[in-house]
Amino acid sequence: MTDITPPPAPGATAKTDLGEHRFPCQSCGADYRFDPDRGQLVCDHCGDTCAIDTGGPWTGGIRELDFNAAINAQLPAQEIEETRVTTCTSCGAQVALDEATHASECPFCASPVVTDTGTHRHIKPRALLPFGLDEGTARKAMTDWLGRLWFAPNGLREYARKGRAMEGIYVPYWTFDADTKSAYRGEHGTIYYVTQSVVRDGKTRQVKVAKVRWRAVSGRVARFFDDVLVLASTSLPKRFTDALEPWDLAALEPYRPEYLAGFRAEGYTVELETGFAEARSHMDRVIARDVRFDIGGDRQRIHDIQTQVSDVTFKHILLPVWLAAYKYRGKTYRFVVNGRTGQVQGERPYSAWKIAFAVLIGAVIAAGVGYVVALNQGGL
Repeated sequence: MTDITPPPAPGATAKTDLGEHRFPCQSCGADYRFDPDRGQLVCDHCGDTCAIDTGGPWTGGIRELDFNAAINAQLPAQEIEETRVTTCTSCGAQVALDEATHASECPFCASPVVTDTGTHRHIKPRALLPFGLDEGTARKAMTDWLGRLWFAPNGLREYARKGRAMEGIYVPYWTFDADTKSAYRGEHGTIYYVTQSVVRDGKTRQVKVAKVRWRAVSGRVARFFDDVLVLASTSLPKRFTDALEPWDLAALEPYRPEYLAGFRAEGYTVELETGFAEARSHMDRVIARDVRFDIGGDRQRIHDIQTQVSDVTFKHILLPVWLAAYKYRGKTYRFVVNGRTGQVQGERPYSAWKIAFAVLIGAVIAAGVGYVVALNQGGL
């Protein structure tokens, strides 16, 4: 198998691993960063720009990898790399850092971390979604979202609005493709009605009662699953990342380190086999829905489904998330923004005094309404 990892952009000398993505400016030598608005590398020091070369043999498509080969440690050597990472002892996040960084703050939980000199051996990413929103747009989306939470503390809103910049993080995911063929046994239910006599309030009435007539059925369904998406990280609550969907996976680009310039990338902590188990759970739910549709009728019972799964392939991909973790009055609040759509999720902070004020206002209104009702009744 030929390695089609793309070369760096002109003037860049960065390695292709996740831990180092610095690109010297061709004009002044300062670092380029990837600009989501322009879709190219930009030097903040002198203003020079550099287009990302998307030509070459890697444009033939984003290659899937064989799942069984990966599980049996038989992937080609060029699909594996070692990256220097730091592991946060608070939330478990593994974040790739460059060689010059020795201490930092975890972008996922705002805890201080000290880097180690260890490496993480992992499967290379094959594709990513480039950031489509810059930090200012993401921050506005976050503060607008906070502004719609009436019970959020004003101090946290202001702190988030004026606080340090959000961090752009490429979050790891697995995608799985699989061909499935399922045989099932179940029952097809048809609703019919019978008339029964029912005594109510001392009177006998005739009412129609629904019954279900069941008959045994069996059959087969088949479905090809394409890009079943599984989060490959445990550093953020899954309810946050799930709420950032949908992702436009049709817009995935072949992995190029230039897209990571100025951003961080998180190493995966959910192993491939564990990720596939979650993907299978998703597939099984969809297959059960297909079986119910195939059984038809008014009601369905499923007794057994036997599924054969074949041609399983996967990709390690990176998806863009703007992240803010703020410590406010001793508590950490985390907010995530989809780096393509601006969808926001995060901890929902509550202000005790706002809640108390709302309760007080509610009590005053209830007392006023009660007083008016009492007056009206007295007047009658």
